[in-house]
Order: sequence, then structure tokens, then C-alpha cells
Amino acid sequence: MDLETGVNQNRVKKESWKTILTLAYQSLGVVYGDLSTSPLYVYKSTFAEDITHSESNEEIYGVLSFVFWTLTLVPLLKYVFIVLKADDNGEGGTFALYSLLCRHAKVNSLPSCQLADEDLSSYKKDNIISPAPTTFGATLKSTLERHRVLQRFLLILALIGACMVIGDGILTPALSVFSAVSGIELAIGKEHHKYVEVPLTCVILIALFALQHYGTHRVGFLFAPVVIIWLMCISALGVYNIIKWDRHVYRALSPYYMYKFLKKTQREGWMSLGGILLCITGSEAMFADLGHFSQLSIQIAFTFMVYPSLILAYMGQAAYLSQHHVIESESYGIGFYVSVPEILRLPVLVIAILAAVVGSQAIITGTFSIIKQCSSLGCFPRVKIVNTSSKIHGQIYIPEINWTLMLLCLAVTIGFRDTKRMGNASGLAVITVMLVTTCLMSLVIVLCWRKSVLLALCFVIFFGAIEALYFSASLIKFLEGAWVPIVMAFAFMIVMCIWHYGSLKKYEFDVQNKVSVEWLLSLGPSLGIVRVRGIGLIHTELVSGIPAIFSHFVTNLPAFHQVLVFLCVKSVPVPHVKHEERFLVGHIGPREYRIYRCIVRYGYRDAHKDDSEFENDLVCSIAEFIRTGKMGLNVNGEDLRKDFENLTVVGTPSTHLSGVQLCEDEDVSAELVGTSERKEILSPRVTKPKKRVRFVIPESPKIDRSAQEELRELMEAREAGIAYILGHSYVRAKQGSSLFKKIAINFGYDFLRRNSRPPTYTLSVPHASTLEVGMVYNV
Repeated sequence: MDLETGVNQNRVKKESWKTILTLAYQSLGVVYGDLSTSPLYVYKSTFAEDITHSESNEEIYGVLSFVFWTLTLVPLLKYVFIVLKADDNGEGGTFALYSLLCRHAKVNSLPSCQLADEDLSSYKKDNIISPAPTTFGATLKSTLERHRVLQRFLLILALIGACMVIGDGILTPALSVFSAVSGIELAIGKEHHKYVEVPLTCVILIALFALQHYGTHRVGFLFAPVVIIWLMCISALGVYNIIKWDRHVYRALSPYYMYKFLKKTQREGWMSLGGILLCITGSEAMFADLGHFSQLSIQIAFTFMVYPSLILAYMGQAAYLSQHHVIESESYGIGFYVSVPEILRLPVLVIAILAAVVGSQAIITGTFSIIKQCSSLGCFPRVKIVNTSSKIHGQIYIPEINWTLMLLCLAVTIGFRDTKRMGNASGLAVITVMLVTTCLMSLVIVLCWRKSVLLALCFVIFFGAIEALYFSASLIKFLEGAWVPIVMAFAFMIVMCIWHYGSLKKYEFDVQNKVSVEWLLSLGPSLGIVRVRGIGLIHTELVSGIPAIFSHFVTNLPAFHQVLVFLCVKSVPVPHVKHEERFLVGHIGPREYRIYRCIVRYGYRDAHKDDSEFENDLVCSIAEFIRTGKMGLNVNGEDLRKDFENLTVVGTPSTHLSGVQLCEDEDVSAELVGTSERKEILSPRVTKPKKRVRFVIPESPKIDRSAQEELRELMEAREAGIAYILGHSYVRAKQGSSLFKKIAINFGYDFLRRNSRPPTYTLSVPHASTLEVGMVYNV
């Protein structure tokens, strides 16, 4: 799917059945790899310690009944038929729900939000209508908007879900691959398998993470066939075992067997629910990966392929175990491979390992995606994000996160060495994400769908009770592995909260100390210094006003560029911003000052441009703004907080082909002229064979002479080169701050800032074209 059209493919009404079925086929490899491999470890984890398999078969039938109804109620009913409908312009996941709530209740955690953002087509696509003042929805909305504590709680709830998804990205590959490899015990014997399982698992995991930078698009076409072969394999084995061992096993699907199971096993049965829970691991991926496919395609793939295959697999295992109460390999226990005929164990082992790798790949990619969303919304330090495919939407690679996940995944594998503790850890991470989704969905039902509060209560009580039961059973295993996701989530949570808190304080300092327009106007058109050819691109996080650091530039530099652009690259709480709405451009001060503000808006799932194309798009957007004649009104020195009304929405050059286009021609004969000061401040690119820049302007409508002169100066400045002027901030807690604030800002935030990417890393700024001025922020 193209990045530009990936979102539109989520509109079912525009899709043909051929497209829907193609997407359903592709979703099997991307979405369901994790869920489809759960039969490898569910029974083994359930019967690991708490309960035993007796001659009466009440335990195995009770577990089968729990598995059937859990798969039916949570993935099928909750996710497929309810949660998938709560998409954010085609996107899904925890942050999609949070983004929906941000727009409907105005509880956005991003400090740089503007009224102009609400005019985005994707922002308004939900047809946001305020609930009637007398309804409970209106009361809830106003309560959320008034109380900052509730807004922070909502953000923390979303971050907990994100942290547990990251934890799942560490635990799931270890559990899936180790469970698949564990079948080797039945092939090589008890005395040798322990020397093979862990090393082989580690080798597979290292290879999996080492190949991430190539992207999944190179081998992605293999994912769906692997999962389909695996699902057909476990379905066939299930049917074989049912026919051969117990044709009446279907009776165990009755809820009555759950009652008999709990009545007999009592506390031990409740504790074993942590193993049964693993049958729905990967269900959240149906919602999280919604942006890659369509709602209908995911529903079709699960309902008609994945769900029946899993039910047959679990029924087949139960049928085999109902007739085998003494397992030959006691060390292996009640696992998946004991129900596989001996002649088929080796090929099934190979298919299982491939399916486990596919499932692990999906959760790793999902982890990259959730971290990108957190970073875009200001809740995670800036990291290097590499788009591994220009055609497949959402395929990204984050080197720092990839190697961190690999090390933690290997540590879990080597430290635990058994599926029991890995399952306890993975189960807690999975059920926590589901609980967060249930809580956020109940708010979406009231605030976004404007349904009855009774319906929201029924949703949260029904599904919340089921998930709370499993959550309690997982939490009781804290000392037996469940502590791992809690510790991991806590560590990531501290990082996210400190980064968000520090960024918020830094932005508040910028707002409080921004320079007034009166000061700028008092300098005159030349700003009191020599204006030389070129474009000065001043990066700022402010969407209005002049940053305080600009006064440092003016007082410390003997010369400045003839064209100044205050550039703000910001994220908005929508998944995608159309190219037609990418730029907001306006004047700062009178036209003759040649000072512009340009705000570049990205959604939390958008790919940032990382090459010189961004520079050309930026210059063209300013040229198109000049040509259209929609000028700012700050001539009288009004407060720039009113600047929102004066900014014009301008698309990228590809969206206004009838507008201004930029052309560059090599001019070998051109010579560099100018003062030595200009040579120092401009990009060294001007010392190479010079590129002559020209604007292609449509003949109509005619533009006035002042606009022509302004375009000519912009063209000359672009030809001379672009210099990036950056403010290097040192954030410190001011005197008198609390001990907590000093630790968070002076140590935590400072450490994260020094070890994260700079604000302009996405712009691929040439190192020799930058100028940095340091400034201490006492927040």
C-alpha cells in the first residue's frame, strides 16, 4: 500500500471484494502469526504446576471449555465485532483510542495544539458533535476538560497500555520461538535436548532481530503462506485426533464444564487461568494493525479461517489427552507435540518454528509502531526511525529499540528457560493491554459514539469482569515470572513520564519567554544587522511568537540571511495529515521584513521526509503562499497569539500542480560572489558547481509587482543556500524547586536529551550547514 493511499484503503465502501479478500489473505501473515501459534504453549502452561490431568478428564474438558469461550468472547465478540469499529481514520491500537478521546473531549497532551488543527479533514472526519448539555456524555466531557488530574490519568492509562505492548514485544518472541523449538525434545531425547533448546532459540532470535533493518517487505510475501500452512496443519491434526481418540469431545464446549472444573480444582483452577489466558495472546494485534488492512478483511480472516482452526486444534489436543493420562516424556509434559503423530513431528516442528518467527516479526513491528506513536505525541525520547519500504504503509525500523528488545529477549530466554514462567510473564502483559483497551473503549462509546452510558457500563462490566478474572490469576504468579512485564513497563513508564514532563516544562518556558513583535518591528526591515543572501531556517517548537533564542542570534551575529523562516515541525492527534494540508504558512511582521512562519504538521503514523525534498517542498509552499496573496496581518504589531487566523494552509508541490513549482539547473559557469561573512554562514553546497534555481509560475492569475519582487528574492535566497539555525537548550530546574523536580529535570530529562536524537534529525540537516546557539532553560 502506498503511504499516500494506505488510509483510503480502509474505506470498505470503496473496496471491491477482490481487494477485501486480498487484504484478508495478507492479514493472516501480519496480524495472526502470534495468535495462531498459541496452541504450542497453552495446555503446557496450564498444566505446568497448578492442576493435574486426572482419569476423570474434568480438568482437560474444563480447560477446553474455558479456551473455547475465551476465544469466542474476547477476540471474536469484543475485538472483531465491537472494538474494530472504534478506528481513528482507519488506524487502531491504544493510541488510536486515546487520539479519538483527545479530539472529542479536548484533553490533548500536546502543548502545541492550535485551533487550525481542528480544520484538518481527518480531524473532522468523525463529524464531531458535542453531546446534548443535559446528557451524561456532556457532563463527562466537561469534567475531563476541567480537571487536569483526569487528563493526566487518561494519558497514563494510554501509556500503561503502550508500555505493556513493548513488554509483549520482548516476551512474545521468546515464548513463541522457545515453545516451537521445545518439540525437539521428543526427537532427540531427554538427555540432550536441554543443551540444544536454549542455544537454538537464541540463534533464531538473534537472526530475527539482526534482519529487522531489511524490513519485512522483502520476505513479507512468505508470511501469509506460512501462517496458512500452519493453520491448515493444526486444523488437520485436530480433526485427526478428534476422529481417532474422542469424537464426543465437542460436549466439553458447554459452559457447564467450566463450572465442574472450578468446583473440583477451586483455587488451583483459578491460578491455572493464567495459562488459559495465553490462548488469546495476539488478539490486540487485530486492532493495532487495523491501519494496514480494512475492518472487513480482518473480520473475514479471523471468523472464517483463524477462529475455526484454533478451535479444532484445541479440541484435537483435548481429545488426544482425554485418552492419554500418562505422558511418555514426563519432562516435556502436556505439550503440543505429544498429540502429533511421531512420523509428522519433524515437519510440524519446522512449520511451527517458521510460524513462531512470523508471529514474532509481527509483534516486533507493532512495538516499533507504538514507540513511533509515543514519540510523535511527545511521550518518548526522539529515536532514529527508518522507513524500510516506500510502498508498504507502516513498515519502520528503529535501531536503538531493536537491539534493546533483542538483549532483553535473550535475557528472558536464558533466565527463564521454560514456557511456564515465560507464559506467566507474557499473559500479564497481554491482559493488561486488554484491560486498558476496555477502559478506553467505554469512554469512546459515551464521548465519541454518543451512546447510552448504560451501554458503556454493560461493556466495561461484562468484558472487564472476564479480563479482571484473568488479570488476578496472572498477578498471583508475580514471583513466578509475572514480575518481568511489571518491571519492564515501570522502567519504560519512568522514561516516558520524565520525557513528557521535561518537554512540557521546556515548552512552557519558551512560551513565557518569547520575544514580542514590538521588539522585532523596532529593529526595522534590516533587523539592525546586515542581511545577506540565503535562507535562514530557525527551528522552534513554538507555533506562535518569536523564540527567545532569536534575540541571541541577532545580538551575536554580524549578518543574517535575507529570508528568515521560523520552522515548527509538529505532530497532531490524528493518524495522517493529507499532503494538501501539510503546511501552515504566514508572514511575521510586514512583507518587506521577509520573515515567515511555517508550521509542518504530521500525524502520529505519518512518515517524515528525510531528504532534500523537504527543503524544496518548504520553499515551494512559501512561494505558493506569496503567489496566492493571502498575507498575514501582523503589520500593526499585534500579539502573535492571533497569528493562527493569519496562517494559510498550503499543500506540498505535488498537490498544487497548477501553482508554483521549483526547478534547479546546473550552472557550471556560475561563480561564488559575496563577502567572507556570507561564506561562513551559508551552506558549503554553494561552493560546488552552482545550481540555478527558478520558480515556474502559472500565467494566471497575474500577481502584483511586490509579490513578484518577493518571489525573486526568495528564489535568489534558495539559490544561495539554506542554513539551519538551531537553539541548543540546557534545561535545569530553577532554584527552590522540589527534590523530585530537580531529579527529574537535572538528571532524568538531561540524560535522555543528551542520548536522544536532536529535534531536527528528521530533516537530515547537513552538519556543515548548521549554526547552534546555546541557552540555559530554568524551568
